Amino acid sequence: MSNPNPHTKATCYHCGGPCDTGVIHAHDKTFCCEGCKMVFELLDENEMCAYYDLDENPGIRINSDLGEKYKFLDNEEVAGSLLDFHEEEIAKVTFYVPKIHCSSCIWLLEHLNRLDSSVIRSQVNFLKKEVYVTFNAEEGSLRGLVELLATIGYEPAINLGSDQKKKKTIGKAFYYKLGVAGFAFGNIMLLSFPEYLSINDIVDDQYQKLFGYLNFALALPVFLYSASDYYKSAYRALKGKFVNIDLPISIGIIALFLRSTAEIVIGTGVGFMDSFAMFVFLLLVGKWYQEYTYQALSFERDYKSYFPIAVSKIVDGVKEIIPLKNVMVGDILEIKNKELIPADSVLTSDEARIDYSFVTGESQPVHKHKGDKLFAGGRQMGASIEVETIKPVSQSYLTNLWNQEAFQKAETPINSIVNRMSRYFTIGVLILATITFVIWLFLDSASAVQVFTSVLIVACPCALALTVPFTFGNAMRILGKNGLFLKNTDAIEKMAYSDTLIFDKTGTITLSKNATVVYDGKPLNDEVKRWVYSLTNQSNHPVSKAITNSLQSDPVPIQYFEEYEGKGIEAKIDGHHFLLGKSSWVQQSEPEKALSTESYLAVDGTVLGKFTLQKEFRPGLNTLLTRLKGQFKMFLLSGDNEAEMERVEPYFEDRKHMQFNQSPEEKLEFVSTLQKQGKKAVMVGDGLNDAGALKKADVGIAVAEDVYQFSPACDGILDASSFSYLDTYLHFSKKALRIVKISFGISIAYNTIGMFFAVQGLLTPILAAVLMPLSSITVVAFTTIATRWAGRLIGSDQ
Repeated sequence: MSNPNPHTKATCYHCGGPCDTGVIHAHDKTFCCEGCKMVFELLDENEMCAYYDLDENPGIRINSDLGEKYKFLDNEEVAGSLLDFHEEEIAKVTFYVPKIHCSSCIWLLEHLNRLDSSVIRSQVNFLKKEVYVTFNAEEGSLRGLVELLATIGYEPAINLGSDQKKKKTIGKAFYYKLGVAGFAFGNIMLLSFPEYLSINDIVDDQYQKLFGYLNFALALPVFLYSASDYYKSAYRALKGKFVNIDLPISIGIIALFLRSTAEIVIGTGVGFMDSFAMFVFLLLVGKWYQEYTYQALSFERDYKSYFPIAVSKIVDGVKEIIPLKNVMVGDILEIKNKELIPADSVLTSDEARIDYSFVTGESQPVHKHKGDKLFAGGRQMGASIEVETIKPVSQSYLTNLWNQEAFQKAETPINSIVNRMSRYFTIGVLILATITFVIWLFLDSASAVQVFTSVLIVACPCALALTVPFTFGNAMRILGKNGLFLKNTDAIEKMAYSDTLIFDKTGTITLSKNATVVYDGKPLNDEVKRWVYSLTNQSNHPVSKAITNSLQSDPVPIQYFEEYEGKGIEAKIDGHHFLLGKSSWVQQSEPEKALSTESYLAVDGTVLGKFTLQKEFRPGLNTLLTRLKGQFKMFLLSGDNEAEMERVEPYFEDRKHMQFNQSPEEKLEFVSTLQKQGKKAVMVGDGLNDAGALKKADVGIAVAEDVYQFSPACDGILDASSFSYLDTYLHFSKKALRIVKISFGISIAYNTIGMFFAVQGLLTPILAAVLMPLSSITVVAFTTIATRWAGRLIGSDQ
C-alpha cells in the first residue's frame, strides 16, 4: 500500500530528489511521486534493481502524466518518418535522449528488452546521447516505446522537422558549472589581494577573517556544484570495483578544500580557496576542450569523408555514374544484383527481392512490389531494379551499420595496452601520492596536503588517452580524402602491423573494363546477343561487365536471375534457360589448361560457346608490386585459371605464392592458414567472390570501381583510381603508428617530469591544473601536425 504523507521530508529512492509535494511510502522505501514508485516497481518486477547499484540516485524524476502527448505517433506516416527501418515485423529507430548521464543510464537503456518484450536489442552511444533500438513492430509500437522511455525518465527529443541539427554533447549544466567556478575564482582572487600584496599588517584582523569566510562562501558552490561530476564519476567507479582518473582528481579537490576550510575556521591561515577555485575552473576548461575536440573530429569524419562508392543514376533514360554523396531526393537509381540501396527509396520497377542482412542480421530476402518503400542498407538480390530516393543519403547511418558488432574484429594491440595502462595508472598514482603525503607529514606537515594534491593532479593519463583517437582519427580522415575509406581507427593500426599482402586477380589487379572479349562457338544471332547482353548487364562482376561492353545491345525483360559466387550466373529470358560461367559449372567438366579467362554460355542445356577475355592490368601495377616486393610477403589468389600468370610471376616469390581456380571457401581457408603461421594479412579484393576472405583477414580492403557492390565484411574501401598508391597508404599507417608511440613517449615524459617536481614540493596544485590540460593540448597539437606532415606522402595535409 502507498501512503502519501505531505508532512514528512525525505529524499526519493529512485531519483534522489526532495519529496517537496509529499512522501510516498512503498516497499520499505520513499518516493517523491507515483511515477518514481512505478519505475521502481517495474524494475523490481523484472529483477533489474541492479540499476540502483551502479550509481547513487541514478534515476530521473518522472512525469507520469503522459496522457495523449504521444498520440501523434499512432499515425503511420508520422511514425514511418521517424523509423530508420521497418520491414515486416522488424523496425529500427534512433532516439536522441538528452538525459543520458551515467553508467546507470546506459545499463538500463541497454536492457529495455527486459522491460518490453517487443524490444529485440538496444544500444547506447553515450557521447552522442543516442539510443539505437530494434523492436518487433507487431508486438509493440513506436508510441509504446517512446512512452516507456518517458515513463522511466528518459524521454526522447523527437524532431519532426526536416532539419536535423547537429546535437551537442556538452549540456547547459556543464556551462553553468563552468560559469560558477569562473565567477567564484575571479571574486576570490579579488578578496585575496591583501594576501597577494603582503599588506595584511594594515588590514584589521576582523576584515581578514571576513575575507576568509567570504572566500569560503564563494568556494562552497564550486566544491558542491562545479566539481560534482568528478565525485559522481569516482563514486560510480568505486561501486563498480574499479578506479578511474576522476578518483585522484576528486581526492585532490576534497583535500585542498578541507585543508583551506580548516585554516579559515581555526584561524591558522587564510587557506587556498583562490587556488582551489582556479584549480576546478581549469579542470573544467580542460574537460570542455577535450569534449570540443572530440566533437570536431567526429564532425569531420561524418561530413568531410565519404564512401568512395558510385551509383548509377538514370536521367531521361540515360545512365550516368555519380558519387554517393551527390545522390539527391527524387533521383532515379538503377540497383543491380547485390548492390546497396544507398538511401530510403520507393520501388519503381515491378518487383524486387531485397536482402536486409546488413541492417537486421536476417539473411532471408524480402519480396517487394512496385510502390513499396525500400530502406537504406538493403541489397537487391536478382535482376536490376529502379528506385526513386525519398530521403538523402545518411553517411553516418551507413557507417553505423558497417560498424555493427557482427562485423567487428579482435581488439588491437595499442588499444589493449592503453586499456591496461589506464586501469593500473590511477592505482599507481594513488599509491605514490599517499607515500609522498606520509613523507611530507614528517618533513613539513603544512605543505603535505598541497604536495599530495599536486601529485594527484599532475599525474594525469588524459594525454595518454587522447593519443590514439586523435592520431588515428586524423589519419583516417586524410586517407578518406585520398580514396581509402576505413571503417574505424582499428584498421589503421592493423595495417601498420601487417607483413603479408594477398591480392585477388579479377577486378582487383585487373581492370573491370577495357578487356578484349572474343566469342568462340556457334554463331549468335541478334536475338541471342540481346539475351546475353540482358543477362550480363545485371551483374557487376568484371567478366560480366566486359561481355556487356563487347555486345552493346538493347536489353529485354528478365523473368529470373541468380548469381552464384565463384561459379557464374543463371537466368530465364523469354522462356529460355541461360547459364554463363565456369566450364566446371556450366558443362560439368574441367577444360583443358587455358591461356586466358573463359566464360561458357549454355542455353536450354546446350553449350553454345565461350567468351574469352584478355584482361588489362591496372595502370602502375608493375611499379606498385616492385615497391611492395621487398617489404611484404605477397600472394595472388584467383578464382580464375592460370591465364596471364607469366605476366605477374616475377613479382611473387614462387608459383606457390600464386593460387588459381580458388573457390570463395578456399580463399578464406588460405587466409586462415597464413594467420595460423603468425602472419598479419591484408587482403585486397573486389568484394564479390572473396567476402569471406576479406572478413577473415586482419584487414580486408575492397577495391571500388564505377558502381561498387558494397561488402560489409571489409575494413576499408579503396577507390580504384587510387590503387597504385596502396603502398603509400600502408607506409602512412606505419608512420601514424610511429606518431602514436612518440606521443606515448611525450605523455610518459610529461608525467615523469611532473611527478619528479611534484613529490619534491616544487609544483603547486594551480600549476599542476594548468599543466594537465596543457599536456592534452600539446598531444593534440603534435598528433595533428605530425599526421598532416606525414599526409604529404599521399598528396594531402587537409
